[in-house]
Amino acid sequence: MQAFTKLTGVAAPLELANIDTDKIIPARFLRKLRGPDYQKLAFHDIRYDADGKDRADFVLNQAPYREAKILVAGANFGCGSSREAAVYVMWDYGIRSVIAPSFGDIHYGNELQNGMLPVILPDATCQKLRQQLRDQPGAQIGIDLESQTVTGPDGATYRFEIDATHKERLLKGLDDIGLVMQNIREIEAFEKKHHETLPWLA
Repeated sequence: MQAFTKLTGVAAPLELANIDTDKIIPARFLRKLRGPDYQKLAFHDIRYDADGKDRADFVLNQAPYREAKILVAGANFGCGSSREAAVYVMWDYGIRSVIAPSFGDIHYGNELQNGMLPVILPDATCQKLRQQLRDQPGAQIGIDLESQTVTGPDGATYRFEIDATHKERLLKGLDDIGLVMQNIREIEAFEKKHHETLPWLA
């Protein structure tokens, strides 16, 4: 997977709490294969009206936020089902990090597993950041994983916590397969010795 070290980009204030994975990508699209138009499914039912036209009041349909790389959301982001497609569709849209007061546990892990950085900050801080983003449409937020800091549009810096193992894997771009491949020589040596010692098990 792609490593995550630092990110500075346009951030969008997503004023909703309890955004479940069905809002991120509705269940009826889960059999659709990823392809050139996959990003159009992101937040589909709150992004488009019944005729498939953009809803003017949805933040990602507003010009200053269309190229957002970061979302600042309300509490319990990604709750509901465990669908990994909720991460795929945001990634394909261009979102690389979500900042929120809390996340659905499985979704939090899915973001980490796929190279996105879920950042947990206090609710008051998230509200402050969203207000700044509303006041300055198109403003940027900076995220530094190494120092575990978020820098708001006003230059204020906020520290976030992340498990050391998850941090290392993101910095190095290691998914589960990549983690195993770091030890491929030792694994191959063990397999060779194992087959030589117990050939009847081959």
